[in-house]
Amino acid sequence: MNHLLAIINELRTSDPVTTSELEAYISGHHVTPETTICSLAGVSEEKLLEFVSEKTGCELITFSNAVDFISEQQIKDAYQKDINWDLLAKLGWYPLSLDDDRLKIITNKPLSSEAANLLAFNNIKYNLCLASESLLQRVVTLFEQNKEVVSSGVVEIERLRALASEAPIVNLVNSLIQRSLALKASDMHIEPVEQGGRVRVRVDGVLQKLDDIPKSLVLPVVSRVKILANLDIAEKRRPQDGKIALHNLNIDIRASILPLNNGESVVLRFLEKGSLRFDIAELGFEPDTIERINQDLTRTAGVILMTGPTGSGKTTSLYSFLQQLNSSHEKIITLEDPVEYELEGVNQIQVNSDIGFDFAAGLRSIVRQDPDVIMVGEIRDAETARIAMQSSLTGHLVFSTVHTNDAPSAYVRLIDLGVDEFLLNASVISIIAQRLVRKLCGDCCIEDDNSDQIKEKLLQSHGKIIGDSIKINKAVGCEKCNGTGYKGRLALIEYLPNDQFIKGTAKDSSFTLRAEEYMQESGLRSLYQDGIVKVAKGLTTIEEVVRVAG
Repeated sequence: MNHLLAIINELRTSDPVTTSELEAYISGHHVTPETTICSLAGVSEEKLLEFVSEKTGCELITFSNAVDFISEQQIKDAYQKDINWDLLAKLGWYPLSLDDDRLKIITNKPLSSEAANLLAFNNIKYNLCLASESLLQRVVTLFEQNKEVVSSGVVEIERLRALASEAPIVNLVNSLIQRSLALKASDMHIEPVEQGGRVRVRVDGVLQKLDDIPKSLVLPVVSRVKILANLDIAEKRRPQDGKIALHNLNIDIRASILPLNNGESVVLRFLEKGSLRFDIAELGFEPDTIERINQDLTRTAGVILMTGPTGSGKTTSLYSFLQQLNSSHEKIITLEDPVEYELEGVNQIQVNSDIGFDFAAGLRSIVRQDPDVIMVGEIRDAETARIAMQSSLTGHLVFSTVHTNDAPSAYVRLIDLGVDEFLLNASVISIIAQRLVRKLCGDCCIEDDNSDQIKEKLLQSHGKIIGDSIKINKAVGCEKCNGTGYKGRLALIEYLPNDQFIKGTAKDSSFTLRAEEYMQESGLRSLYQDGIVKVAKGLTTIEEVVRVAG
């Protein structure tokens, strides 16, 4: 009462109103505090709202700036808050937007204690915006329209959830996953197309069609994947990532949902536990390269880097190195995003950028755990690079990856990130570039019809690296390789040691060219040349090598 009286008398230009006069007015009228003030102070609604805005700092919305504040989509977003919107509307408070979990409310009744108490009871933080009755009607219209949209949206979500749990959809999704696994696919892609949905799988690094989904089933199938991955079935505007565990198949599935302009793209990445062979000889490393790497692994300090694009097998190779070093005498800690395979005896850590625990922060914590060997999933920034290099100088053997096209380019990339050249020269042991090519199916490949001509050309151009024993095979296709002619993959390797020549060569714009010339002179193969060696052994084809490293 006293607060109301103070406002009235501050706005009033004539004699002040007494407490008894205010009490008599309120008892004779069933009106809001705002109406009482306007009537007894003799001011307009606009004048009162300007006064409240000035005193409280609440934003005052006028016709000139209304377009910047009122958005149908923002009003829809505000409905994410669970509250009795009908009751709040009756009190003259309407949702305007939701920003950082704080509601923006628009009203011409800012003094309503009932509305404020309702929000407080529901533990909802809010900011008030003030608007006159005429402007508020625009929001009221949107409120009434979207109340129906929200209600129907809830019904639609429940209907979709029920449909996604019905036997036909469950069986369809299970069948697609099982067929993908039977083909030894690394991932499955479900994409919206004009006719409905297209399902493709990546086998040995190459996408191939698996099936088509009728248009009416695309949304239920995507919803089924979201349910399995514990994702928000109603969220269709933001990317989502989750994990599906199929314990009966001893497999983990990483699910990625990406909104498109015509629907949502789903990618399921299959991680079969125990399916990986952590042996660099099995991965396709040549004997001379294995000998060099084994020598590097005897070092107690320094950095060994793997380079290559996503999906080139870098992490698998690093796991093979770690497995070789894994013993009761070594403490090994890895920092990964995500942890793809569990290695017994190795301390593996998942980074979480959402809480500030990125590679750099994790690496700073790791070095305080007194490890002998450290693996950092990826060097993405200058801080992570510097900490990794400095850690190697203090007695740690560090493994990591960078995204470059070849081994020499890794030096240039790290310099671009801001790593000092002297730090690279002092810490790096070697850099290994890698690609994956498809391996010819051993059950159906045959000698190439043009074997003699190909042998002659290879001897002329690469005689020094392939030797005399040459076998040129070609892909045929059979039931065991699904008619592709290929089964499994091999690693192409480019190995560059950080020897005296590399340390003494300036890491400027011409470094990669000088490093490539040095590799040729020293008998160190490029990715393409390592592929030619495998062609000469009859393990793959020239077409595959050119596709991947040509």
